[in-house]
Amino acid sequence: MAKISRRSFVNKFGMGVGASVIVTTLPSFLSAPEVNKIPDTGKKLNIALCGLGNYASMLAKGIQISEYCTLAGIVTGTQAKAVKWKSQYNIPDKNIYNYENFDEIIKNKDIDLVYVVTPNGLHKDFTIRAAKAGKHVITEKPMAISVKDCEEMIKTCNENNVQLAIGYRLHYEPTHLEIKRMGQEKVFGQVRFIEASLGYKIHDPLDTKSTVNFSDRNEWRLNKKLSGGGPLMDLGVYCIQASRYILGEEPIAVTAQFGTVYNKQIFSETEESISWQMEFPSGAVANCNTSVNYNIDRLYASADEGSFELSPALSYGPFKGKTSEKELKFPVINQQQTQMDEICKFILENKKLPNHITGEEGLKDIKVIKAIYKAAETGKKVSLK
Repeated sequence: MAKISRRSFVNKFGMGVGASVIVTTLPSFLSAPEVNKIPDTGKKLNIALCGLGNYASMLAKGIQISEYCTLAGIVTGTQAKAVKWKSQYNIPDKNIYNYENFDEIIKNKDIDLVYVVTPNGLHKDFTIRAAKAGKHVITEKPMAISVKDCEEMIKTCNENNVQLAIGYRLHYEPTHLEIKRMGQEKVFGQVRFIEASLGYKIHDPLDTKSTVNFSDRNEWRLNKKLSGGGPLMDLGVYCIQASRYILGEEPIAVTAQFGTVYNKQIFSETEESISWQMEFPSGAVANCNTSVNYNIDRLYASADEGSFELSPALSYGPFKGKTSEKELKFPVINQQQTQMDEICKFILENKKLPNHITGEEGLKDIKVIKAIYKAAETGKKVSLK
C-alpha cells in the first residue's frame, strides 16, 4: 500500500518537540499551586514502558530529561527491540519483559509504574496486569476500546491501591493551558462555537485498489480489534478533549456522519473519515472532523466578544495561535517530559492524582466516542444526558 506513514506524520508535526525550551515546571491543568517543586530527596519513580513503538521513543526521550522519573524497564513483544533498547538506555536484563512473562514484574521492586503504549485494544489487559502486580499505571489515549473496559481498569486499579493516569500531554502544554483559561474564564465572553479538526494522510485517496495485511502489527490502526476504530479513536479524542476543556462542560448530545470511503479494502474494518457535532449545556456547539486521507490540524473558538485559534493545534506542535486581539506566544516545551514530571510528583508525594488526568477522565472521552459512532451508524442524534 502506497502511503504516508504515521512516522512521517509524527516527524512533520513533532518538529521542535525534542529541542525544548523549558523555563519552569508547568502548573497542573487545573490548579496553579502545583507549580512548586517537591523537596529534592533524590527519589525518582522507575518507569517501565510497555510497547515500544514510535510514541514510546518520544516518551523515552522525555523521561531521560525528567526530574522525577527514570526509564528503568521495558516490555515488548519484539526481541530485536529489546536488544536495541537495552543498549540504548542501559536497561538491565532483570527489567526487560515480554508480553508473556510480564506478570513476573510483581516480583520487581525496581519498577514503580508501567506506562502502557500498546495498541488501544491491549490497554485494558496490560493495565489490569500491571495493577495486579502493584504498579501504578499510565495508559495512552484513548483509554480503551469500550466503556466496560475502562470501568474494569478503574476498578482493578482502585482494588489494588494503585493510581491510574491517562496520557493527556496537552493538559500540561502552555498554549493549551491558555486556551482552556480563555474559554472557561470567558475572557471573550461565552464561547458559542468550536471547530476542532485533526487528520493525517496515510494513503492516496485516488488509489482504490491497494490492499492491507491486517495481521501486520504495523497496520494495527486499521484492525478494529486492536484499534477499536479508525481516526476517531486515534485522533478525534484530541478534538473531543479540546472542546470539553475550552468550555469546561460535558457534551449532552451528538450527531455524526461517516465520510467517503475511497478504498473499501483498506478501510473494511475502520472509518476513513468522520465528522461530528457536539451540543453542550450552555448552548455551545462543537463541529469536529478527523480523517486519515487528508492532513489538517486546527482549532477555532468563537465567543460573544472575540475569538481564539491554533494551527498547528492538536498534534505535537510547535503550536501557533492568535486571538482576535493578539498573537499567542508561549515557550516550546518537551510535552512528554512535562507530563511525566507532573504526574510523578503526585505519586512521589503519595497524593491522589488530579481528576483531569485520571481514568475517570479517560472514561468520559470513551463515552463520547461511542455515542459518536452510534450517531454515525444510525443517522440519529444521540443523547449523553
